[in-house]
Amino acid sequence: MSLISQIIVNADNELRYPSIGELQSINSYLKTGEKRINISCILRDKEKEIIQQASKTIFQIHPEYIAPGGNAEGARKRSLCLRDYSWYLRLITYGILAGDKNSIEKIGIIGVREMYNSLGVPIIGMIDAIDCLKKATAEFLNEEEIIIVAPYFDFIIQGMS
Repeated sequence: MSLISQIIVNADNELRYPSIGELQSINSYLKTGEKRINISCILRDKEKEIIQQASKTIFQIHPEYIAPGGNAEGARKRSLCLRDYSWYLRLITYGILAGDKNSIEKIGIIGVREMYNSLGVPIIGMIDAIDCLKKATAEFLNEEEIIIVAPYFDFIIQGMS
């Protein structure tokens, strides 16, 4: 649900008009609309480069993952890891476009720890991987865009912690 939809639903549930603060949030969201779309286009267009850089970095931090017996040993397991990185990057774009973290929570955070634990995937590795995605993404954005994007990565990291 977008920021605007959430504000309307909350106000309606409480039988009130949106507050000044909520209206200011909507105004701020609308002012950054073009930036959000541009950021989403950058993430979409640079997905392969971002994932390539993030995976290179994560495997430097955790070389044991690609070593024999590691969670990303071999081409098949490694491609599954990279698929997850792509999925998380896509989730970030959903949050950026909606201006809200609820879509990330509903689609990608609920139950993620349990899923990775059941698969034997080290949670610390996934947290590090999301941080690597964040840093790799930042290489393609300016400071203002990074300020918009960073909280969504941080939300996923916090959700996994």
